Amino acid sequence: MKPLTVDLQDEESLRDLGSASVQVVHDLKNQLNGLKLYATFLRKRLEKGDRPADELETVGKLIAGLERAAGDMNALVRLGRPLDLRRQPRTELSRILSAASEGQKVEAEAGTYEGEFDPAALTEALKGVGEGARAMLEQARQQAGALAVHLRREDTGGTPTAVIEWRGAARREEGGADAFKSFAGPAGMRLALAARVIRAHGGEVAHEADILRARLPLST
Repeated sequence: MKPLTVDLQDEESLRDLGSASVQVVHDLKNQLNGLKLYATFLRKRLEKGDRPADELETVGKLIAGLERAAGDMNALVRLGRPLDLRRQPRTELSRILSAASEGQKVEAEAGTYEGEFDPAALTEALKGVGEGARAMLEQARQQAGALAVHLRREDTGGTPTAVIEWRGAARREEGGADAFKSFAGPAGMRLALAARVIRAHGGEVAHEADILRARLPLST
């Protein structure tokens, strides 16, 4: 008996299904944003009418849920569409990482980290890695406060490289799932999108032990 193979028609069907799914998710995201506007309007009306605190709290939770769902759908849409990077020469990576870390201290070794990066895309990608790491810790019922961000430069091997490590993430056991490839929930989807953006910059990602690592080429 010959082994089963996926013929061209099946591959085309999968591509068509993926394209259609991305469009449906995009439309749903727009509808959720519309619902968020209605909910925000309702909250303002309730605040003016001196309504009970539990009603305001309920509407606030509704708006937060809509924002999370719209954010997840936006990540899925971006994951399913081609990247359009707008790189800028001599862009300082340490500043991008600092902005993406949202107040969390970045331990950076001395040196310059200039490269040809898309600041907006890379900021969102590095932010996604940090959010993914914290979500992994929460899922593993560990304290997210133990997470630390490190940046160093490697000048061996020809092309200088920036190495970013999120240390203290949920541990990957031997043979366990790579966080950048697991697609486990919204956090996994953001990590997959972040990996795609980093690779498009000529970099690479890895999940080793309790560390999420990104490597990006720097200017010579």
